Amino acid sequence: MSISNLFSMPLDNVMPDMSAHEPTNIIYTGVAGTGKTYRLLQIAKQYTDYLPKTENEDLLEHLLQGLSWREVLCLVFLDLRAEQQDLLKVREIIDHPFFMTKAAQNSRDKNLDSTAWLELRRHSPTNSQTVSFDNRASQAYFDKDNSGAWYLLPESMVLLEDLSQQLAEFQQAQRDNQPHQNQNIGQQRFSMVSFHQAYGYEEFVEGIRPVMSGASPANNSPSNQTQMSYAVQDGAFLKLCQRAARNPQQRYAMLIDEINRANVSRVFGELLSLIEPDKRAGKPNAMTVSLAYSRRAFSVPANVDIYATMNTQDHSLAPLDMALRRRFRFIDCPPQPNLLSTIRASNDTDTGLSEDLEAGAIDLSKLLTGLNRRIVQTLGVEAQLGHAFLFAITQLEQLQTALVEQIIPQLAQAAGGQITVLQYIFRDEQQPTSKQFVQDSQALMNDDLYNPLGNQNNAFAEHQMFAGQGSFLGQSMSMNSYTINADLIARDGEFNNAAIYQRLY
Repeated sequence: MSISNLFSMPLDNVMPDMSAHEPTNIIYTGVAGTGKTYRLLQIAKQYTDYLPKTENEDLLEHLLQGLSWREVLCLVFLDLRAEQQDLLKVREIIDHPFFMTKAAQNSRDKNLDSTAWLELRRHSPTNSQTVSFDNRASQAYFDKDNSGAWYLLPESMVLLEDLSQQLAEFQQAQRDNQPHQNQNIGQQRFSMVSFHQAYGYEEFVEGIRPVMSGASPANNSPSNQTQMSYAVQDGAFLKLCQRAARNPQQRYAMLIDEINRANVSRVFGELLSLIEPDKRAGKPNAMTVSLAYSRRAFSVPANVDIYATMNTQDHSLAPLDMALRRRFRFIDCPPQPNLLSTIRASNDTDTGLSEDLEAGAIDLSKLLTGLNRRIVQTLGVEAQLGHAFLFAITQLEQLQTALVEQIIPQLAQAAGGQITVLQYIFRDEQQPTSKQFVQDSQALMNDDLYNPLGNQNNAFAEHQMFAGQGSFLGQSMSMNSYTINADLIARDGEFNNAAIYQRLY
């Protein structure tokens, strides 16, 4: 699935109406992993002026013209080798400019990951320990390690001398064209910030900050030592408003990630009243205030739009001030399991499978839907999992890692470690211990089914050096009340079978 389809929803709910002249204040709300920040990045593109294609882009298109997908993949690896990056995940490959430009030349914007997977596997060695494929090409170029990262085979380098020479000539032409490269940068008519607990009015509007002045490094005389003074400096929002006021024919945007992670009333200060659409400069009820530090008269321009995200899952933060709620439209961003694909329970998984459920297939859409249905029943709507947790998964190993390192710990925190809730969510109640995703750690210890020192020989536990270690670990586990199945962590046993994941539907 192409990254462009990651958060497909009606455009009028995602993109601003650039033809509208009324100021826009919108907050995108939802649980973690539903693409709220991604929407801000897409909106940023609407407030960026891109200049005409440069000579460098023409050079890149000329380099890739007539090359096969395999050759483009080799170019990506060769290009990144110069940066000491030899191991690449499929996502890194398809996000590389070479790959994206080739896709554009072929008028392709969908299933790009499948294209990369197919070429990598087709040109892998027959004796590969990590890749199984029936229709291999006669010449191998790539192989994959146990972590799922791909690399160029050293013996293939001699076959890539011509391609390496073409790349070197392209890079030299780029350097020769360096004076014109600033044309690649579009003019950004937005400012993006992330709120946090310590973020305040001083960073957002204006504040008194230290200013260093004095001698240059070449002049170290005592009379010319660096000195520190204090001055009123403009914050991110004030700077953006000043730019917008000088260019009233264009729209500007303030993009705020995680708006509820700060005290928003304190951050906005007296500007809280000014951001209302009818209170903007030039509007019928326009308002002007004196700024807190500089005492300058100020009003918010009508061509400034404000977009923000809010994680509704974060209950540790104070709720938004009702005054702020009145000034923003709230757009819900729910999980979208329909964007997820189907994978196979094997070490060589690809995407784009048939919609018909096969014995060895795991439908990630149904898996997320089933988990969220039981999460809502037990923990509430705001504890749901977003589709981003599973979106990039193309192999069983990646699903196992996501469960162990992200999904189960997050749900355990939301459930306060209650084993009955966790086992209900993962349908573990009626399952034998070996098939439980989440196990009762106390019960495991009581039944002598859990060895606190892992799979080591029991004689190791009896060593004098480790006396009391087992009881200490046992107390630690019982405090948490749950443990993740060791076979799931080790990617072993029942957790290599599709059926155990299909039961989560």
